[in-house]
Amino acid sequence: MRYPIYTPPWSLRNGLAMTLYTALRANRNWEKTTTATEPFYQEKIFTGAGGVPIFGIVAIPENPRSTIIGTYGITGDVDNQWFLRLLGRKAFAQGYAVVLFDWRAHGKTAELSPTLTSDGLYEGEDFVRIAAQAKAMGCPAPFWFTGFSLGGQLALWAIKAAQTLTSWGPELGLQESEIGGGAVICPSLDSNRSLSYLVKDRWGKHLEQAIARQLKILALRIYQAHPEAIDPAAIERANSIWGFDNELVISRLGFSSVEEYYEASSGLYLLPQLKKPTLILYAADDPLFDPTLVPDLQAACAGNPAIDLVLTAYGGHVGYISSKACQRQAKDPDCWWAWNRVLQWCDRQLSEV
Repeated sequence: MRYPIYTPPWSLRNGLAMTLYTALRANRNWEKTTTATEPFYQEKIFTGAGGVPIFGIVAIPENPRSTIIGTYGITGDVDNQWFLRLLGRKAFAQGYAVVLFDWRAHGKTAELSPTLTSDGLYEGEDFVRIAAQAKAMGCPAPFWFTGFSLGGQLALWAIKAAQTLTSWGPELGLQESEIGGGAVICPSLDSNRSLSYLVKDRWGKHLEQAIARQLKILALRIYQAHPEAIDPAAIERANSIWGFDNELVISRLGFSSVEEYYEASSGLYLLPQLKKPTLILYAADDPLFDPTLVPDLQAACAGNPAIDLVLTAYGGHVGYISSKACQRQAKDPDCWWAWNRVLQWCDRQLSEV
C-alpha cells in the first residue's frame, strides 16, 4: 500500500522541536483542529491477564464496522492523554467502535490494582482479553490494536498474543481470526539501547528526567491506593526510568536485572514473530530513541511480509503534525498525519477481508 509522503511545517523539521511542540503546545488547541466530536463513552472494568482489573471506556456507533482498541505511552491516563482521545474521536466518526484503556499501573487501573507494568509481557494478553469482553458488549470484529510510544510496544505484544489465542484462551469466546492486526506510532523497540542513548544526549537527559518524575508520581499514586503493596523507600530511590524498573518492577516479574527485562520485552526482537497485518509508523528523527535502531527496524520489517513499515525522515516522537501542503496532497481533514494513516490502513484492511 502506498502512503502520502509526510512533510511537517518548516518550523517543525527537527525531531526535538516537533516532540516538544506536540507535548507542550499542541495539547492546548488540539480540539480546534478536528471537526470530530467526543463520543459518548461507557465506563467498563475489564479483566486482564491474571485477573487484573483494567479500567477502560467504550463507545459504539450505530452499525459499527470494526473495533479499535488502544492505549497510550509510558505515563498518563485516558483522561489526560489527548492524543489517544483524538484517535477516539476520529475513529468513532468513521464508524469504528472504540475501546481506550488505562494500562497496568496507570490511571484508574492503578486504583483498582497495585499490579505494576511489564512492558508488554502481560499487557499483550490484556489487549486480547479486552477484545473478548468488548465483543460481548457489542463491539464487532475484526479488532485492531493500537498504541504509541511504549503503548506501541504493548500493541505489538498484543498482536503476538492474539496469534496463540487458541492455546491459552479458548474460553474467551473470541476466535483468533477475529483479531485483525495492529497499527502503532513510534513504538518503543529496544529500551536498553534507547535509554543508554537518551541519558547521554544533551537534550535527551532532560526528557528522560521529565519522564522519570512522572513515573515517580505514578508510583506514589499506587502507594496511596495500595500502601501495603509498594515500598515508599523504593519509590524514593527510583529517580530514573531505569531506577523505576529496577526498584519496583523486575523482582516481581522474576528478572535478575533491568537489562534482562528490557531484552525480554523488546519490541524489535518481537517483529519477526508477527504474522498478522501490522502497520508501523516510525520517524527517523525521533529524539527519544537511539537512531541506530532505524536500520535494524528496516531489516526486521523487510524480512516479514506481514509488516507494513512507513519510515519517515521527520515526525519526532509521536508528533507527525503535517503542513498544509501535506494535508492537501494526502486529502486529510486535519494535521494529524499519523492517525489519518492508521485509519486509512484499517479501512484498507477491511476492504480486503
